[in-house]
Amino acid sequence: MSVVCAVRFQRYGRLYYLDAGRHRPAVGDHVLVPTDDGPEVAQCVWPPQEVAGDIGGLPELLGLATEAELARDQRNRRRRAQAKVAARRLVHAHQLPMKVVAVDYLDRDNRFVVYFSAPGRVDFRALVRDLARTLSARVDLRQVGARDEARVQGGIGPCGRDLCCATLLRDFEPVAVRMAKDQDLPLNPLQISGACGRLLCCLRYEHPLYQAFRQRAPKIGTAVESPEGAGTVVGHDVPADTVVVRLSSGVRCACARASVCSARPNAG
Repeated sequence: MSVVCAVRFQRYGRLYYLDAGRHRPAVGDHVLVPTDDGPEVAQCVWPPQEVAGDIGGLPELLGLATEAELARDQRNRRRRAQAKVAARRLVHAHQLPMKVVAVDYLDRDNRFVVYFSAPGRVDFRALVRDLARTLSARVDLRQVGARDEARVQGGIGPCGRDLCCATLLRDFEPVAVRMAKDQDLPLNPLQISGACGRLLCCLRYEHPLYQAFRQRAPKIGTAVESPEGAGTVVGHDVPADTVVVRLSSGVRCACARASVCSARPNAG
């Protein structure tokens, strides 16, 4: 048995899973998490729980954050907020076609990383010089795409939950319009697009279910035998694993897919 917990660095940020080891933080506790740039403060959102199987490869929790580490984290947060304001002001002053998405600060190197989105390439050399002078630190600018912008900013999806890209997704997998067609969704961009303006990532989650259902279920228009009698398939309800059948009397009924079978042709 292994013990795993989950933390996040931002209030609505992505979840990171850790090997809790001997530590037992409670939900809401501030803990130290190893990163490529040294230990950072995060908040526990899922208490340590025993899980079966091998969890090799997960970083190990370093323990609870001390008062000094919490104070350092607050200073860094203030510096990031100040840098974001300064970056947006200078972008406007330089009249550059770019949007500042997020700012990270590495206090050990006294370095800011500014993430931005833009429709194309941007000559930001003058901006970097002015920003470095304003912040008295080294500044790196990194351009991100639409999906990464949504991941960094976070938000609420049409389902009412936190964006998948900002919480659970590690990598972006390709999503095609064909997936929306296979799920009988209206091809209205407003209904099948996410906060990033691209196709909803969740279209990929359910696509295999729809593919498997259609391989096993009778096609629409097929004459079938159902528990309610003979009829014709007029619809599918994939999430419920049911088939809508119109009986010879004209009444429609929803039947479990496994209980419906295609009518056999008469023997000649």
